[in-house]
Amino acid sequence: MFTRVERLISSRNLRPKKKEGFLKIISIFSFLGIMLGVAILIIVMSVMNGFKTELTNKILGLHPHIVIQPNGYSIDEKYISKIKNNFKDVSVSRTISGEGVIINNDQAKGIIFKGVNKEEKKIKEFLKNNIVDGDIKKFKKKNVFIGSELAYNLNLKNGDRINLMSSTFVSTPLGKLPKQENFNVAGIFNTGFIEFDQNIIFLTTEDALSIFDKDFKDQNLEIYLKDPLEANSYKKKIVQFNQNYFIYTWSDVNKSFFSALKVERNVMFIILTLIIIVAAFNIISGLTILIKNKTKEIAILKTLGLNNTSIKKSFFLTGFTIGIFATISGIILGTIVSLNIDKIRIFFSMVFKLEIFPSDIYLLEKLPSELNLYSIFIIFILSILVSAIASYIPARHISKMKTFRALKYE
Repeated sequence: MFTRVERLISSRNLRPKKKEGFLKIISIFSFLGIMLGVAILIIVMSVMNGFKTELTNKILGLHPHIVIQPNGYSIDEKYISKIKNNFKDVSVSRTISGEGVIINNDQAKGIIFKGVNKEEKKIKEFLKNNIVDGDIKKFKKKNVFIGSELAYNLNLKNGDRINLMSSTFVSTPLGKLPKQENFNVAGIFNTGFIEFDQNIIFLTTEDALSIFDKDFKDQNLEIYLKDPLEANSYKKKIVQFNQNYFIYTWSDVNKSFFSALKVERNVMFIILTLIIIVAAFNIISGLTILIKNKTKEIAILKTLGLNNTSIKKSFFLTGFTIGIFATISGIILGTIVSLNIDKIRIFFSMVFKLEIFPSDIYLLEKLPSELNLYSIFIIFILSILVSAIASYIPARHISKMKTFRALKYE
């Protein structure tokens, strides 16, 4: 693609003379600008990918993939059998959940009660993997499991007695009052997802039905899939079995949240790409000045028989070399920082005494990062393309130079 002469001219251009120190500064700034732009773009995209993945895993770990609500109708065993027969890889269980209040001494907090069957595979796995205090064997009638954040906020520990108040009213001699029952804290779980650890309590199905004053037929049906991303396609098929039930998936519940994340990611990509484009202007200005300073040399090369195309290619190669090495350096820097982003966060937090990634705001205990090879490839191609365009723009003007005028005034 490039001849030996073209490579030699380009190599000499990359090593400016002492009197051309300004060109050297421009070249350095061009290199640093593109390198930092690529690195920042990779770091930000990695953090946003990690943030989305981490939140998705936390949500999927706590929520069923598909929920079927009775909607005033009873979900019979025949319907459940039909689902199991048509989809061999699904796990189906009955649950019930609702809003209520937890009361401990003089403290109270609004939470979500979730009645579950501890023998259900997914529930058993969840409790087993996330329990930090207590024993799953103690999860029985009149015993509950609470999140670590909730336990901390209300100063609760394993074995304490609490009072739960549901949103269901019952008739008493004093009128209608919210239904209340006493329970023991059988264990504490920690998912690492602050929002859930402070807002959910697990009860047995029997206790949940009792405190909400519901019957067996009022329970929801929860379905777990091997691949949660296929939830919407499963939903379309299940809806055809019975149109009376209300069916929704985990993505329906979190649709606005993930849409916001996607929009934010795309906007950040566009904004940070501008850093690379701005840095590329340094290549344009540097090559323009270089070509202007090399007018005499260019004229001599033309006189010796080197055609315009070869000269343009040599100066194009000068700018493109800066761009490609800066891009590769940026990818290396961005990858290293992305892989150690949480350690870097902890270091800066300790040095500057700042909480850079507060868990109560971002709902995660550590700064997540996930490198995506496809994203890195796109960033690489984009940076190379911008560098190529920035190198070509000044190089193409060489063909307009008049050889005899250049030699006359030199």
